Amino acid sequence: MNSVSIKNILKTFGIVIVLVVLVIFFGLSTDTFFKVGNLFNVARQVSLLGIVAVGMTFVMLTGGIDLSVGSILAVVGVSVAKMMVVYGVHPVAAVTAGMLIGTALGFLNGYLVVKIDIPPLIATLGMMTIARGMSFIITSGLPIYNLPDGFQFLGQGYIGVIPFPVIVMALVFFLGSVLLNQTFLGRYFYALGGNEEAARLSGIDTKKYKLLVYSLVGFMGSIAAILLLSRINSGQPTAGSGFELDVVTAVVLGGVSISGGEGKLSGVLCGVLIMGVLSNGLLIMNIGEYYQAVIKGIVLLTAVGFDRISKK
Repeated sequence: MNSVSIKNILKTFGIVIVLVVLVIFFGLSTDTFFKVGNLFNVARQVSLLGIVAVGMTFVMLTGGIDLSVGSILAVVGVSVAKMMVVYGVHPVAAVTAGMLIGTALGFLNGYLVVKIDIPPLIATLGMMTIARGMSFIITSGLPIYNLPDGFQFLGQGYIGVIPFPVIVMALVFFLGSVLLNQTFLGRYFYALGGNEEAARLSGIDTKKYKLLVYSLVGFMGSIAAILLLSRINSGQPTAGSGFELDVVTAVVLGGVSISGGEGKLSGVLCGVLIMGVLSNGLLIMNIGEYYQAVIKGIVLLTAVGFDRISKK
């Protein structure tokens, strides 16, 4: 087997190999990793990450990025909680309003990038700060408790033996794959990231579709926010802190190019599972939170570095 074929194998199956190696390592290193309860726990933990990672994939395929997803999680969560607990809004109406808030914030990100021409990194970094501040203003810095009975099902319930958030994640990945692989929208997203000027000259309304991808990631963030709110059963203004790092790491680790135009959701799913397995395994091995942050940062730099080297 020559070096070219080895490189092709690594490029095609490298992410799967990493996932398998991690699973085997943690399975042999701990007594509890392969227990059914723990595996379901991993699936539940990665569900929110996976949902937002689909939206982030759309954005990064067009050559953008969204650092505000963690803060959007917080502001949507506390808004829905306050509507239900303080103002007595029906849960269905509150959830619908929360989704509209998340989508609107995503649209605003897109507007800043497309219409004002602010670089995506700066625009979403500013939104990250604004949305986090809004979440503290809404709650006065205090968690919101006493959510309605039955609301907990969304984040804690099961359908059969499968956690409900895992089913939502699977549905989001399925619909995202159909959109990318079977519709003109997917072709446009790839075209924007490959060469935006060529896409514009070919007749694609690049501004409209950039607004769409940022709105989509805001919408995905609102879904994750509602599931998280239900899971922890309280509106926390600190929810989602550092979440954007995990999302970007999972997407880049899954093979989506940081410069856009390249990547598949199947790889992103593997990246999401790697992040979940890594967090769960390190936790079982009693590795401290600070060390976990260092390891996640190293994983992100390694993934981006590999992407840049492979392009060269």
